[in-house]
Amino acid sequence: MAELTTHTSGPILHALTLDAKGAGQPLTDDETPDAVHSDALAWVHLDAENSGTRNWLTRHVGYLDSLVLDALLADETRPRLVEYGAGVLIILRGINLNDEAEPEDMVSVRLWVDAHRIISVRRRRLKAVQDIRQKLLHGLGPRNSGEFISTISARLFERMEPAVSGLNETLDELEEQVIDRPDAETRQAINALRKRAILFRRYIAPQRDVMAQLRSLDLDWLDVTHKRRLQENSDRLLRYVEDLDAARERAQIVKDELASALSDRLNKNIYILSIVAALFLPLGLLTGLLGINVGGIPGTDSANAFWIFSGILLGVGAAQLALFKFLRWF
Repeated sequence: MAELTTHTSGPILHALTLDAKGAGQPLTDDETPDAVHSDALAWVHLDAENSGTRNWLTRHVGYLDSLVLDALLADETRPRLVEYGAGVLIILRGINLNDEAEPEDMVSVRLWVDAHRIISVRRRRLKAVQDIRQKLLHGLGPRNSGEFISTISARLFERMEPAVSGLNETLDELEEQVIDRPDAETRQAINALRKRAILFRRYIAPQRDVMAQLRSLDLDWLDVTHKRRLQENSDRLLRYVEDLDAARERAQIVKDELASALSDRLNKNIYILSIVAALFLPLGLLTGLLGINVGGIPGTDSANAFWIFSGILLGVGAAQLALFKFLRWF
């Protein structure tokens, strides 16, 4: 789904005023600055890739500290929360659902939220943002800043579930494959799965701390209801982290099982080759001894010497097999 916007150029991707009833009214570029400075709640979504974004923030949200601006526009970010005055800087990450992208290459959304302003900045499209915009346009969106935070975090975390569940399903398939037909190439698939789990956890685990920090803040626009929803979001993240940890441990166990199965197969092949070598060692000694080109070799003048010698070799081989069986070598 392409990102919808009412702004064809400039740093603003979309802007709306929220009417405290769940509806949002789209704003033009000219209307947006006045809405940002008014007491009514306004949401502005900006493009960090646009060269004019910093200037726009400096002009219209100039009370923000330079560190906050740097965090909103940073090339690389990790999930975190910073309280500044009556507002908060929140950086979250969501699953990358863009075309030809890997889900574990998680997309960040940077938010400045206070009682009257919501400033969000992105570098890549994030469908959770568009979900909220569509809800606002249909009158079913968040009614205030606290509800906006709880709603966007819920949408981000809900979209993580299929990706985390998919890891476990893939791991089940790999485990079954290792049991039925162990193959050295499966090791690469297991390593790729563990890498994905590590990347997911790297960005999901810190977001649990962000939710915990949000619940502890004493802000007028963040009430008990909002904190209860944030607690639910935190519990969801905790389950994801536990699932990812379990997946990593299971992947290591499956990898060890694969290594054991491959080692057993190699040992079996070496064992068979050792039996064959032990079987032919005395036979090779006898044929080599009688094959030397010197005088005095018995049977050189007998027409039946070859068949007699072949029978002796068969007898020696049968005796060896009986001895190996007696010694339980196979």
